[in-house]
Amino acid sequence: MTAGLDAESVGLQLEKGYIKVDDHYRTGVPGISAVGDVITLGTPGHPQLAHVLVCRRDHHRRANRGQDVRPLNYDHVPGCTYCDPEIGSVGLTEREARERGFDVRIGAFPFGVLGRAKMSGETEGFVKIVADRASDEVLGIHMIGSRSTELVAVATVALRLQSTVEDLIRTLHAHPTMAEAIGEAAHATHGAALHS
Repeated sequence: MTAGLDAESVGLQLEKGYIKVDDHYRTGVPGISAVGDVITLGTPGHPQLAHVLVCRRDHHRRANRGQDVRPLNYDHVPGCTYCDPEIGSVGLTEREARERGFDVRIGAFPFGVLGRAKMSGETEGFVKIVADRASDEVLGIHMIGSRSTELVAVATVALRLQSTVEDLIRTLHAHPTMAEAIGEAAHATHGAALHS
């Protein structure tokens, strides 16, 4: 972490060895900001991931140029687990959504039904969508199976744009692709997948 940096001698506040920063990655010392694995936002669970670091760095650069910046929404940070089968996840899980008071509606679709999955022999896995019943807003998309660490980018855009399940249903998904599972899971969230 910060051992050997002598951070406290310049006035930086540390918490359990991490440099405390605000939502814009500023420390309590004028002119000093920090990003990366050495920081804490004062809240537990902020992800220490390379893609989060790049986003933080860009955020800091934009702020230094006087551009409008918004704090990072940690609910929109995609997680990737590089195993076999792969896991991709972004947003709230069903349990997290319920704990935050949402009336949850879910839909899932197996990769094994897809023509592309059958052609490539990669039929294991599924996509699951977590949505708010009242607003139809997508709260989370989670998947396990081949190419999930790539497909999670589509899910991240959906959350970033505050897409509804209906938006995903109306989005044209190329055929045959693994991405069709996201559209099919959206249909399942509204009652029934087209090709189940």
